[in-house]
Amino acid sequence: MREELICAAELIRRSRYLVALTGAGISTPSGIPDFRSEGSGLWSIYDPMEVASIWAFSRRPEAFFEWVRPLARRILEAQPNPAHYALARLEAAGILKVLITQNIDELHQKAGSRNVIEVHGHLREATCIRCYRKVPADPYLKAFLQDGTIPRCEQCGGVLKPDIILFGEQLPVRAFLAAQQEARRADVFLVAGSSLEVAPAGDLPILAKEHGARLIIINLSPTVADRYADLRIRMDVAEALPQLAEMVLGPEQAMTSSSYPEGAIG
Repeated sequence: MREELICAAELIRRSRYLVALTGAGISTPSGIPDFRSEGSGLWSIYDPMEVASIWAFSRRPEAFFEWVRPLARRILEAQPNPAHYALARLEAAGILKVLITQNIDELHQKAGSRNVIEVHGHLREATCIRCYRKVPADPYLKAFLQDGTIPRCEQCGGVLKPDIILFGEQLPVRAFLAAQQEARRADVFLVAGSSLEVAPAGDLPILAKEHGARLIIINLSPTVADRYADLRIRMDVAEALPQLAEMVLGPEQAMTSSSYPEGAIG
């Protein structure tokens, strides 16, 4: 795979406007399970329509919260891994312009990425499904993780839904329009750790390709966009991205003493 990484590094070095899209595969090395891996993905254990759709949430929110509680705990306790830090270093060097993520875990921001578009939402806020009041989610999440208390609106008593996108919901309009705009601007589009099976976010690499971008896909398993890719690299992103960053930036800039906090690797 080193030859493919060298080719990818050359494309990135020559890029004018590099955009990256990340999915669940970039966070599995941080202990957060993905959704579609055979045998270990969450959807091999649970029916997403029963626990993670907007219809199921409206009908039986307690089923959603029972399912999401261990996942939310893992997300809130997780730390970035070398793949997150590698992308942050590319951004800090001015090479990676925008990072689009399908993840809700904020690990990119924890690693130091600043220009992040979250197309599937986040856990920072929650919205009442009755009166649509929006509140900071942190105090409700802490209480929920501690004793299982379902978050409720203090004004009307309605259930508070975390601002993450469930099946059957539209993506946040501003975020997705911004992601589409960045895909059109890209001259190199890097996919890292995504199967690209979830539309419409999974269509962004094809949109970039249609507007002239070179497409690099780094993922352990095949993706639905492989036939459009200029380079397909079958590696764990936690191994591939640090190597790629080092090839692009050089060893000193790719990993300085401030690149990783103590205990982040190992």
